[in-house]
Amino acid sequence: MDTLDYPDRHRLVAALGWMELGRPEEAEQELTPLLRRPRPHPDVLELQWAVLAAQQRWTEAVEVAEALIRIVPDRPSGWLHRAYALRRAPHGGLERAWAALLPAAAHFPRELLVAYNLSCYACQMGRLDEARHWLRQALELGDREHVRRMALQDPDLEPLHPELKDW
Repeated sequence: MDTLDYPDRHRLVAALGWMELGRPEEAEQELTPLLRRPRPHPDVLELQWAVLAAQQRWTEAVEVAEALIRIVPDRPSGWLHRAYALRRAPHGGLERAWAALLPAAAHFPRELLVAYNLSCYACQMGRLDEARHWLRQALELGDREHVRRMALQDPDLEPLHPELKDW
């Protein structure tokens, strides 16, 4: 994918700056001209998703994540963003997030966050054996101790916390 040239790169950096300052409305204003392009740059869509998530505009965030998947299907973030937003969207929920992310496991078998998030979703749905499977995979893919500490702090994985101490 092409890189952004001036002045588009400048707008993207400005929008990122607004996000770092906790000002998603201003970031959105910077991104608006870049989103009017026939095919917005994936980096623009990534930041647009972050803007929408910061504002908890989950239905729109799902749409942006789906556009990201269409434009760059080999970028795992689109798949992760879609599932994250679907979990929170009014028409979504855990089952829809799970179903949206599960195909990404085959597409990105070495992606730690795919396995980790599948573990979280499975755990929250009460599917503890599946949650264990995906969490074990995440532990194998990443720095084992870091992933274990992260899981022990994650409320989504609370049902597994007692046994995680022995993993």
